[in-house]
Amino acid sequence: MRAEPAEMILAMAGRQPQEEPSSVTAHLIAQAKAGDTRAFERLMMRYERHIYRLALRLLGHQEDAQDATQEVFLRLYKHLSRLDEKRELVPWLYRVAVNVCHDLVRRRQRNTMVSLGDVDVDALTESMKTEWRAELAQQRRILAEGLKTLSQNERAAVVLRDIEGLSTEDVARILGSSTSTVRSHLSRARVKLKRFVDRVREGRT
Repeated sequence: MRAEPAEMILAMAGRQPQEEPSSVTAHLIAQAKAGDTRAFERLMMRYERHIYRLALRLLGHQEDAQDATQEVFLRLYKHLSRLDEKRELVPWLYRVAVNVCHDLVRRRQRNTMVSLGDVDVDALTESMKTEWRAELAQQRRILAEGLKTLSQNERAAVVLRDIEGLSTEDVARILGSSTSTVRSHLSRARVKLKRFVDRVREGRT
């Protein structure tokens, strides 16, 4: 069965790598709690890029995404003593990142979205054929414009679920809502994205 255009675009957006083994993260958190600044720096190095890319997709502005990323890791440092090393860190970071981004949107009264054309293409694309690179760039631009049509909650849900690849249950925990609410946001977001992509394909935007 051929994938719908919106599904193809979401698939091409790429998903974040899985979290480092929990034992490694737990060890670094324990060291950081004990005052090892180098351990905290290693935590930042492992997850900074993931958080920045999430913030960039949610905010659409590089400087805002940088500010949000810094705020996320400031909060991580502030709450280190309360973290449980046995629990995965990524869902906690994503939840904080979403909240920080929502705060920035409300504070600065912006409603812009990410221009994925500004995101560095992975090194692998350098070896791709020119035609494939152009198609990938076009798909990312379409996704960026399509995300603009979504509400803040719909955007967060679809980015976390369909782009980041988290489960619906994880998305619900991160957003502080029920799974049924997340499914509702996802359903509306996917319909809106499909309609947008269809209009683009038909040359009506």
